[in-house]
Amino acid sequence: MFATPLVWGITIAGILALFLLDFLITRRPHEVSMREAVGWSIFYVAIPLLFGVWVWNSGGSTTGLEFYTGYLVEKSLSVDNLFVFMLLLSSFAVPRPLQQRVLLIGVAGALVLRAIFIALGAVMIAKFSITFLVFGIILAITAVKVWRDAVGESNHTDVQNMAVVKLINRFVPVTSGYHGTKMLAIEKGRRAATPLLVATLAILAVDILFAVDSVPAVYGITGDPYLVFATNAFALLGLRALYFVLEGVLNKLVHLGHGLAIILGFIAVKLVLHWAHTVWPAVPTVPTLLSLAVIVGVLGVVTITSILATRTQRGHARSEA
Repeated sequence: MFATPLVWGITIAGILALFLLDFLITRRPHEVSMREAVGWSIFYVAIPLLFGVWVWNSGGSTTGLEFYTGYLVEKSLSVDNLFVFMLLLSSFAVPRPLQQRVLLIGVAGALVLRAIFIALGAVMIAKFSITFLVFGIILAITAVKVWRDAVGESNHTDVQNMAVVKLINRFVPVTSGYHGTKMLAIEKGRRAATPLLVATLAILAVDILFAVDSVPAVYGITGDPYLVFATNAFALLGLRALYFVLEGVLNKLVHLGHGLAIILGFIAVKLVLHWAHTVWPAVPTVPTLLSLAVIVGVLGVVTITSILATRTQRGHARSEA
């Protein structure tokens, strides 16, 4: 663990500054153009890539590899999470100019939740080596769920059945329409929640599930809480802009779920082996370089197969027409 308290402080200050920049960008609701979304997405990818160079020089090649591998895992998971965000924003019919405000609040909530999970995970790992086994089991279960979702064996999230939505509708009246960026508004003489508040709380509720998946996943790459926090933060910060870039592209990555299930399963095995190694030193562990190679390879394969599958579907559609 190479990060000093000063490095921690500078990193957190930098993350907060980038979040403030995002807040200023979304202060005035507007529809995000593809050019704007691509520009900010490139910016938010360039920052962690450059940051990784500093990590590599400061902590050594192993630490640098752990950062890049962890960031790649977290970014892949965040892309998959965008499917759920799209479903939520569509279900609540959030106007396009307001979507990035909801996404930004969701990112803020995710940062806070993951910071809590990271701190708890670090304490548990420091005191109990069996935590690696617990994390491995969590990821294995998640991998099975992601695979079932990918092959259509389980239903997508039903927004109306979400506990947070039911709770709000039961105890707080909801306005019939949106009132700009207001979370609460006066309608029929009484204060009521707007659909924007309901959509935002639904996003925050989903953030909890995402934290349960993502934090154990990156702990499978590195045990350094600083790298775990940095990879999560950088993956989340660019999520708002990336949403608008991938809004139409994600539907073409038809095999992304399969790839993420394989990656999560692989990391689950790695965590279990790491736990077994602490109990029986003869049990081999998975090197970081091999982890990076597997993750990049799986993502590359599913991207190619998704493109081929999409082209085949288009060909069949044209022939039938």
